Amino acid sequence: MKKLASFLAFLLFVATACDNEKVVDETKLPVNAQDYIEAHFPDARISQVVRDRDDLETSYDVILDNQVKLEFDKKGDCYSIESRHNEKLPDTVIPLKVLEYVQEHYPDAFITDWEKDRTDQEVRLSNNKELVFNLAGTFLRIDD
Repeated sequence: MKKLASFLAFLLFVATACDNEKVVDETKLPVNAQDYIEAHFPDARISQVVRDRDDLETSYDVILDNQVKLEFDKKGDCYSIESRHNEKLPDTVIPLKVLEYVQEHYPDAFITDWEKDRTDQEVRLSNNKELVFNLAGTFLRIDD
C-alpha cells in the first residue's frame, strides 16, 4: 500500500510538472516577439510575460500596460491579440485582406480581437460580431 501511495504521488508530480506556467522577464521573449511588440505597439510597455509549457509546446502570454494581451508561439510568431476594454487594435496587426473586408462590410465597426490557429483566423468587432476567415484571409462565416 505504501508503494502504491508513493507511485501515485510520483505520477501526480510528473503530471503537474508538465504543465508549467512561469512569469519571466521580458528579455526571455523570443526576439521576433519583442520586435513585433515594438513595431505594432510602440507606445506600450510590457507589464507581464508568462511562459507556458504544455505538452512539449512553449508559448508566451504578454500583457501590455495598455491592457492588450498577446500570445506568441516559441518562435515569437503572434497568434492572438485581445484588447481588454473593447478598444481598436492597430490596423498593422490585422492581415490586409481581413482588414479590407471588415472596413468594406462593417464601416462603423473596428477590430478588437484577432486570433489565428492552424486552419483559420477570427476577429471580433466592436459591435460584438465574430467573423471567421481562412488563413489566406477569405471570409468564411459569421460565428455566433
